[in-house]
Amino acid sequence: MYEVLETEEVYSGRVISLRKDTVAMPEGGSSVREIVTHPGAVGVLALDEDGAVVMLKQYRHAIGEHLWELPAGLRDADGEPPLETAKRELAEEVGLAAERWQLLTTSLSTPGFCTEMVGLYLAEGLSPVERPEGFVVEHEELDMTVERVPFDRAVQMVFDGTVKNALAVIGILAAAAQLAGSPTLRAVDSSF
Repeated sequence: MYEVLETEEVYSGRVISLRKDTVAMPEGGSSVREIVTHPGAVGVLALDEDGAVVMLKQYRHAIGEHLWELPAGLRDADGEPPLETAKRELAEEVGLAAERWQLLTTSLSTPGFCTEMVGLYLAEGLSPVERPEGFVVEHEELDMTVERVPFDRAVQMVFDGTVKNALAVIGILAAAAQLAGSPTLRAVDSSF
């Protein structure tokens, strides 16, 4: 049994926290594990009527590059269901709403050291909307560009290394499987 013997908070920030857990190992002894706590996130693969994926190019300081991404955001609004967060993020980042929503997948981004769980939605039947009241475009979002990428090209961008953001890779490939008709998806309001 992996029992936590001791926990020490090392850092608490706006988005993430870091703690050190001393964990009893099943074969005896203990080991220290550094854990990043994260509120979770959602992403949206928005597919327009022409079969193009709504993608962003956004600067990510940790790696010093602009990355191709899907609209996404933190689950940082207390009590907000994941689907509502996805709808809000789609409106905030790209000024769109969708008539049809499906939960494509959930994933643990880096479970070796981080608690982040990401839900990824497929949004179709897109229409333009105003950004939500009170939302302010700032920081890296001021430099963010939005492009509609033909679906086949988006898939190829995953395989040629142009799309490196894990959420975008998962979303594009999951949507490819869904559009091919193979998987049965969970209910759109499933918890994760």
